[in-house]
Amino acid sequence: MPDPNGFLRYERQLPKRRPVPLRLMDWKEVYPPAGEELIRDQATRCMDCGIPFCHEGCPLGNRIPDWNDLVRTGAWESAIESLHATNNFPEFTGRLCPAPCEAACVLGIGDDPVTIKQVEVEIANHAFARGLVAQPAPVASGKSVAVVGSGPAGLAAAQQLARAGHAVTVYERDDRIGGLLRYGIPDFKIEKHVIDERLEQMSAEGVVFQAGVEVGVDLTADDLRERYDAVLLAAGALAGRDTAETPGRHLKGVHLAMEHLVPANRIVAGLQDTTPIDAKGKHVIIIGGGDTGADCLGVAHRQGAASVTQLDQYPLPPEFRTGLKDPWPTWPVILRNYAAHEEGGDRVFGVAVQEFVGDDQGNLVAIRLADVSVQRIDGVRTVVVAPGSEREVRADLVLLAIGFDGTEDQPLLSQFGLTRNRRNVLNADSDWQTEAEGVFVAGDMHKGASLIVWAIAEGRSAAAAIHDYLGAAGDLPAPVRSDQQPLAV
Repeated sequence: MPDPNGFLRYERQLPKRRPVPLRLMDWKEVYPPAGEELIRDQATRCMDCGIPFCHEGCPLGNRIPDWNDLVRTGAWESAIESLHATNNFPEFTGRLCPAPCEAACVLGIGDDPVTIKQVEVEIANHAFARGLVAQPAPVASGKSVAVVGSGPAGLAAAQQLARAGHAVTVYERDDRIGGLLRYGIPDFKIEKHVIDERLEQMSAEGVVFQAGVEVGVDLTADDLRERYDAVLLAAGALAGRDTAETPGRHLKGVHLAMEHLVPANRIVAGLQDTTPIDAKGKHVIIIGGGDTGADCLGVAHRQGAASVTQLDQYPLPPEFRTGLKDPWPTWPVILRNYAAHEEGGDRVFGVAVQEFVGDDQGNLVAIRLADVSVQRIDGVRTVVVAPGSEREVRADLVLLAIGFDGTEDQPLLSQFGLTRNRRNVLNADSDWQTEAEGVFVAGDMHKGASLIVWAIAEGRSAAAAIHDYLGAAGDLPAPVRSDQQPLAV
């Protein structure tokens, strides 16, 4: 039985991040490994609520009170078994997920929630370090599945299907497996050996990986239909949202965020020596206040930027949840300070760029900025400029981190006879099947850019649907429906 007084005896505490001057000298993860005593104390804070709302906050349905109590009692092997029962990749989510489970924790009502995410990643770290990650040997089903895309949705589906005995091949157009996990997220958030360890384990389970293959070009839809009994599309939502209507967008020095992050990651991986978009010595403006903007911020710091300013159209959010607007246990709109914000730079809220200003050679030299408010006028989201608030700010490099516009238009879609909907993603029936027979979709390619836990949940659910489509015996877990949305008011 969990300790009913644990949350009274221990305060919420995370391991101390590596010192800023030290971590700016390298690309290693910000958090050092946490000691077992700290993690055990934090797990002890979990009350094992009669109704564990953390289950509702997490689309995977993680059995959070169960593995918290197993950590409390030192039963690490049982803890990873409990965690893996619902989450294929706790080593990813424990590092990268913003933790909607913690927002839904009962202790989050009037106290600090349990450090669920930190306990999770330490369970995974402990399991890999001690060889406790299972590698079951399935009985072959005689059926085969192609997975297009190697992000968390595709990998989760591939692992579930392989463990059910199906022959699974994962195709990735990049030269290495991992999707945005590999090249879109900096090493100071997830070092890439973490991905490689999981891929090695999946290969041992029978998953075949084919990198450097652009499906639709190097391999057609007809090829897939001829070779496989079912196809899962999980190629993400990588079409970067742009601001083409802003004057001066064409200037040299204005780039989408991924154009900056990907080569930076490749340099860290030793795959190239230089990047065409280097922040060294430059005055950098990042447009966008979310995760991707914070990633750009941390990269710019490590590249030696002269200054970095992050802009957000919306006003400064509150530090704590406001009950009327964001009632517990929903995901609150609050000020989120990422590790990169400790490292320097300025954040400016309630502003928008009116123009990118260039010199005679077409180089960016400044931005023209104005105070704005975001209003809903006649039901339409409208950015209203405050009169007389415009001013110029020096800028040598602008990074657009304003989100993604859905999945890319690609030859494979037309080959399967598929079209993107008004959100530029693919529709799915209740069985996760697209309009093309035997072709399924999951993750951001279906949902639009979302959280890693949603990608894994959709991958698991699509795998269950494919397993059923193939006529295989038994059921696979399906944590979410194809039309399901996050917990909200």
